Amino acid sequence: MLRLIEEAAGRTAVTELMPMQPGDVAETCADVADLEREFGFRPNTPIAEGVRRFVAWYRGHREGELH
Repeated sequence: MLRLIEEAAGRTAVTELMPMQPGDVAETCADVADLEREFGFRPNTPIAEGVRRFVAWYRGHREGELH
């Protein structure tokens, strides 16, 4: 995920790996079965594209381009 964000932002993150803290979640995943069943909607945006879109949105938001 970090690599995708770095690519979309065109920057390299400065990181420092630390031990997991109490309450940190080691893994997580989304189950969209209820969404699909209730609304007939199944997300299909690839993660890399979603990250690129988010970075573009965030940049616009930070620069006051979005309302």
